[in-house]
Amino acid sequence: MLDAAIAANDEAGVATIVKYARAGDPGSADLVLRQASDWRTARARAHDERLQQASAFELWTGKVEAGGFISTGNSNITGLTGSADLTREGLRWRHRLLGQADFQRTDGVTSRERYTFGYQPNYKVSDRAYIYGNLGYESDRFLGYVSRYAVSVGAGYGVFRRSGLTLDLEAGPAFRQTDFTDDFMQSSLAARGSMNLNWTLIGGLRLSQEASAYLEHYNSTVRSVSALEAKLLGPLSAKFSYTVQYESEPRDERLSTDTLSRLSLVYSF
Repeated sequence: MLDAAIAANDEAGVATIVKYARAGDPGSADLVLRQASDWRTARARAHDERLQQASAFELWTGKVEAGGFISTGNSNITGLTGSADLTREGLRWRHRLLGQADFQRTDGVTSRERYTFGYQPNYKVSDRAYIYGNLGYESDRFLGYVSRYAVSVGAGYGVFRRSGLTLDLEAGPAFRQTDFTDDFMQSSLAARGSMNLNWTLIGGLRLSQEASAYLEHYNSTVRSVSALEAKLLGPLSAKFSYTVQYESEPRDERLSTDTLSRLSLVYSF
């Protein structure tokens, strides 16, 4: 049975067989334990070698999200949203690429247009701790800025690393430059903090919460994205998300808080 579990690469099965084999036959306990330990060591070595030898275009996983709506009649409204979230897990480095676009027109007039892009490399100090860099770009004229660039470095820690539950916290200094719609440009040092929670509730139902904050002298930004994702078929899921963005000192008498509810399809790979 142990040989069959090892051939199937079944970690849970191997652990169960070792547990009951040692209890049922103490005389073979050392042999069973050594065989399972040798298998785990060889598997870990093969895993590390695969990560080391992989090219820059391999090991990528992620998800692509798309949604939209059309309304005709008293109001003609067209809305489109799309995003991509890609991650490459290496032996010591983790790379994450993020991109998102939201566009909406109401009665022939653009009423929402937002584009974001981010890149974050992480160097793994241990299984939980890491050092991160973060590069970000945003454009949202309806929030008052044509472009905003942010650069940050700092430390991150995985508070939870369980099956079905992960929580990462990050903090560090940052620099931001914002080009506002009234042709005013502002640059400032800031403090950045973020959290990223992923929690599988039951079956294919998953809750996620991402939040980030840039705290600076002129204008602080807090952004939160809460999402509930339900598995549909194979790699396809349905996702509902609610985004809140707060600007402490918006320009041109704009409101401080902007919200967006989004329903979309997600393809994971």
